[in-house]
Amino acid sequence: MKENWTIEIKPKKKWLDIDLKGLWQYRDLYYMYVKRDIVIVYKQTILGPLWFLVQPILTTIMYMFVFGGLAGISTDGVPQPLFYMSGIMLWNYFNSAFTESSNVFIKNAGVFGKVYFPRLVVPLSGITSNLIKLGIQLFLFATIYLYFYFQGVSLSMNWSICLFPLLVILIAFHAMAGGLIVSALTVKYRDLTLLVTFGIQLFMYATPVIYPLSATPAKYHDILLLNPLTSIFEAFKYSCMGCGTLDWGGLLYSTVFMLVSMFLAVIIFTRVERNFMDTI
Repeated sequence: MKENWTIEIKPKKKWLDIDLKGLWQYRDLYYMYVKRDIVIVYKQTILGPLWFLVQPILTTIMYMFVFGGLAGISTDGVPQPLFYMSGIMLWNYFNSAFTESSNVFIKNAGVFGKVYFPRLVVPLSGITSNLIKLGIQLFLFATIYLYFYFQGVSLSMNWSICLFPLLVILIAFHAMAGGLIVSALTVKYRDLTLLVTFGIQLFMYATPVIYPLSATPAKYHDILLLNPLTSIFEAFKYSCMGCGTLDWGGLLYSTVFMLVSMFLAVIIFTRVERNFMDTI
């Protein structure tokens, strides 16, 4: 009798042989990973999601003291708590999503070695579950925003706030692209983890998180604009506070950079996943 198989697993041989169809077939597993990531964070904690409020509040206070007080860095006339919180909120999401994506192989080696499923499910679930953290900190930002608004502070929110979902998507996939490349490289070269951890901290200072682009010397503008996150952070601050700039050319550059890096990252990731268990 002829045997009819419901699932057929074949070796991948082509560079562009990416199992996009499998991502849809395993969407239930994707939802399960998202739920797992959320439950693990809150499990056996006293404050639960309130920890996501404590960290940005303490960080904002420290930035106000060091960069706003001691260093005297301008915030373009925006109240310091509001300015720093806007940058911290977006940077925390980028950093968390990048960290989740960069640890895919090492963190999930036990599962990957026992059962097959599209490995891209894991980093995709990571950038999705971190949206919960972003949402909590966005609520905190909105609370501070309303406080200063009713205090009579001039805050020029404009129509470009509608771009916020697009900005979050750009940040998410920039983080995922960089994380996938790092995850593929650290399978063989473990010491790169230490270098990347240090590098991502330095990268924050090359991004207008704690300073506006207008406060930097003109000779450094072109260098900072090479950072694909610069136009995203500036656009968000412009949309809700009126400071910063809305650079359509910069956003186009950031989008193209994200698409190219994401394409390369997925190719590298899928190539490494075929035999990473022999190395790890």
